[in-house]
This record gives sequence, structure tokens and C-alpha cells, in this order.
Amino acid sequence: MSLPSHSVAATPRAEVAVDRDHVIYWNKILQRTFRQLTGPSAAPTELARASAIVHVAIYDAANSAKCVRPVGCLGQPYLTKVPLAAGTTPDVDTAIDYAAFRALRSVWPDLDFSADLTAAQAAVPSTVTDSSRTAGADVGTQAAEAVIRARAGDGAAEVITYPGSTQPGFWRPTGSGAAVTPHWGRVKPFALPTVDQVRPGLPAGKTSMPELLASPEYAAQVDEVRRLGGTASTARTPDQTQAAFFWANDLDGTYKPIGQIFANTQTLVAQEKIQTSGTAKLFAMLSLALADAGIAAWHAKYETPVDLWRPESAINLDDDGNAATVADPSWRPLSANRSGQSFSPPFPAYVSGHATFAGAWAKVMSYWFGQDRMTFDAGTEDPHAQGVIRRFDSFSAAARENALARLWLGVHYRWDAEQGLATGEKVGDHVSANHLGPNSAADWVSFGTAYNKDTCPAQGQKLIDEHRWTQYKCEVLADGATFRLSVK
Repeated sequence: MSLPSHSVAATPRAEVAVDRDHVIYWNKILQRTFRQLTGPSAAPTELARASAIVHVAIYDAANSAKCVRPVGCLGQPYLTKVPLAAGTTPDVDTAIDYAAFRALRSVWPDLDFSADLTAAQAAVPSTVTDSSRTAGADVGTQAAEAVIRARAGDGAAEVITYPGSTQPGFWRPTGSGAAVTPHWGRVKPFALPTVDQVRPGLPAGKTSMPELLASPEYAAQVDEVRRLGGTASTARTPDQTQAAFFWANDLDGTYKPIGQIFANTQTLVAQEKIQTSGTAKLFAMLSLALADAGIAAWHAKYETPVDLWRPESAINLDDDGNAATVADPSWRPLSANRSGQSFSPPFPAYVSGHATFAGAWAKVMSYWFGQDRMTFDAGTEDPHAQGVIRRFDSFSAAARENALARLWLGVHYRWDAEQGLATGEKVGDHVSANHLGPNSAADWVSFGTAYNKDTCPAQGQKLIDEHRWTQYKCEVLADGATFRLSVK
């Protein structure tokens, strides 16, 4: 069974080095694919959904393979624990490889990932037996098929016409193309029971477009983005200009906003030395949150009484009826394509997708690491910020800058950023609290006895850090040197 196909650019296929961690390898394959895609097929909504399909398939495959010993499971499955035949020991890396390969082929049937699978399998140690490889391939394929079946008919393939409006305040095309994925707010969520539980209120608490346009809050929002977000702004600082482009990644050929979030996560994984048993769950949780953040953001953009026009429309036109706003037909947003031509993304402003994705990411990362404050360096692929590295001391600080960068880029109002951030945070909190949770047991369960006084607590803490179990204890055995590690 295949999911809807998407058009792709005729760009050269770039090789990706096989990472020691096969989860990271396939995440980089996703990023490479994002760079290849163009037009509507590269919409952040589409990319977030594809990522979730791939990474939850990887997680369920790895979890199933690790469950050869029930105590070794990574945690609760997303959809399934593939049944294992008696005496079967599936290779975990092979299970990951085949799950990713099958999921990728289903999402993008026009692309060939066979060479990527071959490269990944060539990196599996020669000591892994053929029977373990075969079992791993079967587990990975079955895990992916379960996800594919679950997402068939989820609404992503729906086609609707959304021409925009000529009425004041409502979104209309700005020259960057037709409205992108206007149906996405109706797509079935991956983790949320319904997007209603995270839906933001309308801007400034207003209930209709006329009420909003007449308000002083609206006039203040328009004035702020006019001052800070234009190409000729003298109020925007150099650092804000750099940040605006740093977080953009809207252009074809980049890894897009979702890919930048993945890159930051890869950086933290390497920095904190997280291994495959951890990355399988972390990237699955993150991808679930990003997918539902996209659905929630697009629901706010298209499925409310206020499908808000972009700042360039608000500033260029003189028909909002608000005496406190003054039209400036020459104003253009800082946002620019590779030729330097200004543009606004082709969908309504409220709420910001970047901000919603950022809020979801920050909450999942804070949950995973048990704290918000972590120092890390982040990079970008936006051509207007080549080589720029920005340092952050917390996940929330990075997410907030990502959100506000859309104001400085001239494509969003402040409330788009703030309410998008809050919406994403709700999604991230929900996923962290309700999906892929740790294993549980009524009493202590032996994890193993081949430990000493140093390796036992180290392994126990690793299981806690990877959210596989919530407690551990080490008990010295009769020989006085060997320790039993127990968990629950």
C-alpha cells in the first residue's frame, strides 16, 4: 500500500555517509530529500508528516527488535510490537534500515532509496548472522507497514481550492504562489486526539475580522512589523537581521525549517553522546510533535473566522478601515529568494508555522533532557546566512528567537509568533506526556547481572536517561564483586 505521491525536483542525488547510529543516518536521508523537493511538495506540513511516518516506523522496529527480552524494550510502542518467532534475535540496525526504507518508499515512491539501504546494510558488522539480518528486515518491514496502513486515508491527499479573498484582512496571494496545503488542518493527527485541544484563540481575543481590523491591537501589530520587518528598516538591529535569515530556510535547496530542527537535534545528540536506543525514541517523539504542530498551525491558518493576510498585504493596501494604520505601497518584507526578490510564504499569517514547530521542539527536548537550559551551537542552510553559527543556552531561547525571527523577516506579526509558540508547546507537552512512554513493572525486574560497582549505576542511569525505565537499583551478589541491575 502506498501513500500519495509527490513531485520532486530533478536534482542530483547526494550521498550520505553512514553514521554509526542508523537512526541519525536515515534522519540525514530525510534532510537530503527535503533539499531535493520543490514547490508544494516541499511544504513544511508535508515534510513533517513524512518525518513522522519514517521515525515512528523506525522506533517501532527498533523497539520490537529490542523486545527479544521484554526487559530490553525501549518503551511503549507507537502502534505495534512486531511478534518475534521463538529463538529469533533480530538485528536492531537492520530493523531500523528496513523500516526507514519501506516508509520512505511509501511516502516518495518516485524516489529511489535502494542505494541508501545498501550502504546502511554494508555498515552492519560482519559478525551479525544472516538469520539476525533476515529477522531484522522482517521486523522493520512489518513495523513500517503498520504505520503506512494507519496513515492511509488520513486526509493528506485531499485537494481543495483556496483562492483567497479580496475582503480586507483576509489572506490573498502575494505573488509567491497559490495557497499551500489549505486542507492540512483537517489531516488526522498522529498523537493529539484532536487539534481542538491546542487550538489558539483568535488574535487579540477578537471574534471576527471587522472587529480585529478596527482594534488598536491590530494597528500596533501592523506598525511593529512595518518598522522591524521591511527591507529598508532602520529599527531592526544587525543581529535581528542575521537571526531573521538564519531561521528562514524557506527556499528550495535548503533542508527547510523541519530539517534545521533535525540538524539542531543531531548536534545535541552528538554533544550528549546519545546512542541508538535513545535516538530511536527521541526522533520519533520529536517527529510526532512536529507533525501535529503542522496540523495545528494549519488549522489555525485556514479553519477559523480569521484567515489573516500577510503583513505585506496589510501594509501595502489602504482598506482595513483603521485610522491608525497608514498604507505604504512600496513596503516589502525582508524575506527574499536567492535572487534577492522579496516574498511572503503562500499561506495565511496566523499562526506562524515556524513558531509552532519551534515550540513543539523545545518542549520535547526539555522533556528528554529533563531541563530547558542547555548550551548548544546551531547552524543554517539559508543562503542569506551562509556559515552563520548562533549559540543558545536553552531550548526555549532558541525557539523564541526562531518565532520572533519571522517578525524581523517581515512575514509575520508578533501574535503569529507568540501564539504559534504557545500552540507548539502544548503539542510538545502532550506528546511527551502521552506517547512512547517508558516500560513499567509492578515490582523490580532483573535487567542483568554482568555488572560491577561502576558499570551497574552507569547502565541504570542510561536506561533512565533514554526514558526506557523510571527507576533502577544495583545489588551486590554473593561474590562481592558482581552486581545485579534491576529496573521498574
